Amino acid sequence: MSTTDTVSAMAASPDRAGLPAAAPSDVAGGDQAALRSLVLVGLMGAGKSSVGRRLAARLGFDFLDADVEIEKAAGATIPEIFTEHGETAFRDGERKVIARLLEQPRIVLATGGGAYMNAETRARIRERSYSIWIKAALDVLVKRCARRSNRPLLANGDLRGTLDRLMRERYPVYAEADFTVTSIDGPHEAVVEQILQALPEAYRQAAGGPTAGAPASNE
Repeated sequence: MSTTDTVSAMAASPDRAGLPAAAPSDVAGGDQAALRSLVLVGLMGAGKSSVGRRLAARLGFDFLDADVEIEKAAGATIPEIFTEHGETAFRDGERKVIARLLEQPRIVLATGGGAYMNAETRARIRERSYSIWIKAALDVLVKRCARRSNRPLLANGDLRGTLDRLMRERYPVYAEADFTVTSIDGPHEAVVEQILQALPEAYRQAAGGPTAGAPASNE
């Protein structure tokens, strides 16, 4: 499959870049208008997918992993897309896939580490959802990422150095997210509780009432 064909397949529906997004009430609908979709951002190893599944289950939302959806649409793994078509083609397809996924109401979406760096994607996320940065320290990220070998950006043999560089490049942009929570080397449920504490009260009600947990920062 050519680069153009791969990117087109990843889009799967017309790209509405530049068109006005629906208002939050239009997206959520009915009495649940206050419950916007939630988008998790952060570096690889932050726990976005694991936290996202648990958070979606608590809220009764659908969970989607952007990387998984990209692979489904392209018919190839992310390492294969990087190798055969390059990062630029992958990022273009990623942008389109995320735009398509955000058309759905009341989802928890885990994004890849580079997705939020795209200004158009950040704007679309802001229009249609609340963004939550799952922030983690370098040692935590190194420990988690060492368990997996299928991350193209970490294939250069310098795991710590690459993650340190990505932190310096990306953390200032991640800080634009609506909410920030901290992931430590512990149960993912603790991060879910931080998120529920940070979000508006309607989310805690949807999750079954008040929750206990450490307060999260709102940045």
